[in-house]
Amino acid sequence: MGSRNVVETTTTTTTTATTTTSSTFMWDFIGKCGGNVVIDGGFATELERHGADLNDPLWSAKCLVDSPHLVRRVHLDYLDAGANIILTASYQATIQGFEAKGFSKEEAEALLRKSVEIACEAREIYYDRCTKDSWDFMENGRTSRRPILVAASVGSYGAYLADGSEYSGNYGDAITLEKLKDFNRRRVQILANSGADLIAFETIPNKLEAKAYAELLEEEGIEIPAWFSFNSKDGVNVVSGDPISECVSIADSCKQVVAVGINCTPPRFIHGLITSIRKVTSKPVLIYPNSGETYDGQTKQWVKSSGNVDEDFVSYIVKWREAGASLFGGCCRTTPKTIRGIATALSDKN
Repeated sequence: MGSRNVVETTTTTTTTATTTTSSTFMWDFIGKCGGNVVIDGGFATELERHGADLNDPLWSAKCLVDSPHLVRRVHLDYLDAGANIILTASYQATIQGFEAKGFSKEEAEALLRKSVEIACEAREIYYDRCTKDSWDFMENGRTSRRPILVAASVGSYGAYLADGSEYSGNYGDAITLEKLKDFNRRRVQILANSGADLIAFETIPNKLEAKAYAELLEEEGIEIPAWFSFNSKDGVNVVSGDPISECVSIADSCKQVVAVGINCTPPRFIHGLITSIRKVTSKPVLIYPNSGETYDGQTKQWVKSSGNVDEDFVSYIVKWREAGASLFGGCCRTTPKTIRGIATALSDKN
């Protein structure tokens, strides 16, 4: 098993970075996990596999209302697969989105909290029933549990629009920095005080939204850690066309951000993006790509790629680790099988 010192040594080649006190949170956690952290995988894919109907503007957040037991089950599936971090079913859960479906503001806020409560419950259920699982080990005569964090997911403004714009970053001229901050302010306040271990700002498609999140964290005095994760369709820029280096620089300068990386991006672009990210920051790099399929915002369908998704995906993990990433998982269309493969690949290389 590796250690925090080993992990930190591998990141000293980055050309610029400001090491902040809060960044030790993630480095410490990486060390507790043996040098590599496993993030969970696609959520909606698994909910649908278990029978959920997600044809709704709320998408996976719909299950917070009518199928919380399925949300818990998916969390447990990923914990069983070896995940160290599970993300809540709040990616598309917004106060405005719930209100548009007829819920009161108070009910909407309660559903946001519920997303974290379900994930925390799943962690406790997992610990209770798996205290002697093969992932556990004896230390000083006592059983040590596998480290697990709950990350409160915050999807982009485009996710709320449910029109595929989180894959383009094109929100139109009417959406300003202040509007993005106002849209997210109450949601972030609630999730920051919900019992989650950190906030995961996911699928950030443009520099404007990254700046809005960074300013919001500062303005609201949010104390729990956060990560910023961007998406790309060319391996050079985020999907809006903004340079990845400029987006990562925003995350690097935000003291609350303890890790930065890429999600919902084809695996073939990840290696180059890790290299680009590490030129800008020494904060831990996280990657959780999609299966390689492409989302069509008009038809709301994924266009399949060739090859076996799971095998192709997992085969990249060791190279991504060598490139400097420390946290690995999957996004859309990945499964517990994918995550189990990642956990096994990383364990074999420790």
